[in-house]
Amino acid sequence: MKLRSLTLAALLLSTLLAPLANAAIETVDRVIAVVNRGVITQDELDDRIASVKQNLTNQKIQAPPEDVLKQQVLERMITDLLQVQYANAMGIKADDATLDRAVNRIAEQNKMSLPQFRATLEKQGMTWKGFREDIRREMVMGRLKEREIDSKVVITDSEVDDYIKLNAGKTKVEYKLQHILISVPENASPEQIQQRRLRAQTAKQEIMSGADFSAIAAKFSTAPDATSGGQLGWRPAGSLPQAFTELLDKLPVGSTTEIIRSPAGFHLMKLLDKREQNPKEIVTQTHARHILIKTNELVSETDARQKLVQLRDRIVNGGAKFEDMARAYSDDTSASKGGDLGWVNPGETVPEFEQAMNALQPNQVSQPVHSPFGYHLIQVLERRQQDVTQERERFRVRQELKQRKAEEQYEDWLRQQRDRAYVDIRLKEE
Repeated sequence: MKLRSLTLAALLLSTLLAPLANAAIETVDRVIAVVNRGVITQDELDDRIASVKQNLTNQKIQAPPEDVLKQQVLERMITDLLQVQYANAMGIKADDATLDRAVNRIAEQNKMSLPQFRATLEKQGMTWKGFREDIRREMVMGRLKEREIDSKVVITDSEVDDYIKLNAGKTKVEYKLQHILISVPENASPEQIQQRRLRAQTAKQEIMSGADFSAIAAKFSTAPDATSGGQLGWRPAGSLPQAFTELLDKLPVGSTTEIIRSPAGFHLMKLLDKREQNPKEIVTQTHARHILIKTNELVSETDARQKLVQLRDRIVNGGAKFEDMARAYSDDTSASKGGDLGWVNPGETVPEFEQAMNALQPNQVSQPVHSPFGYHLIQVLERRQQDVTQERERFRVRQELKQRKAEEQYEDWLRQQRDRAYVDIRLKEE
């Protein structure tokens, strides 16, 4: 009898708890994709889709159908996760202090205080934690690209000479562009290539039928800029492959190119505007020197800043020479020259450094300045107005060629990472 009572009690308890158990099961965050040893969950996908929809709404771009948007966003999340995994393996991170500075800059650029900026984001349906992690991820991927791609791209003097010679006498042009990319996997089969070509043709047909290019980019493009309507902004002609510029040169503003084939896949470009680059350039040059203390596992940001505070006091109040302190303590390659950077043109240093340098009067020494390289003391020696047309022309060409080569290599690198990864997509289980 006692045993029977216990059994009934157990049955009664299980009956009462069953709805609660089912509710718990229903609220468990489901895995949508397995990417190597990482996962993307339903909640993460929903949050990103909501963010993309808000971005499209802000830009007055019609969102693609829900299933298409889900596929587009998930594929972007997979690519992002692959990069973050690679960065983690390389020890590339963005710490909280660096993230805080980046978020503060974004708020300032939007002309808001940090609390106002946070309230605006939350009013738009974004969580503060989610926004910060998005920025952290973008910073990590940017550092990864700089390390794995940008820093390894070399443009020789002969490449610059050849480009200048080839374009001698031509008007220097910039294009404002939108872009659709239908990517093709590495070592794709003829069937896969044909499938992607037909997709590009469908996109082209919809545009020619009057559909908005931004909406078609959001619907069809596999490029990272797809969810912002394929906006590329202003691009110098030299930063684009020759196959693109040959079509854009003949294209009326407001028109769309024919489909362009490249190693990355199939492209469509819309020419929004065109302008000539200023042929003559007179700039304010600054003759400066600096002391750099790099941060790493052994030297914290606090240590680096404190060291520079001490060095500044010795220079300003103790009579020490800046150049002697640079030779003794700077981690930069300019240390052997007393930290002398020579004549610096606008745009040749990172924004944090340039902003601090421009605020100094001749012979003045800055407070410690933080940049992606570490902490700096900066001293301005003198300034001058200089015609740098020829010098800047070579610099501009070198940067444009580097940008073109880096973007091509980055697209190829991303495609290789995607093709080699273990990816198990589970959308169909919904």
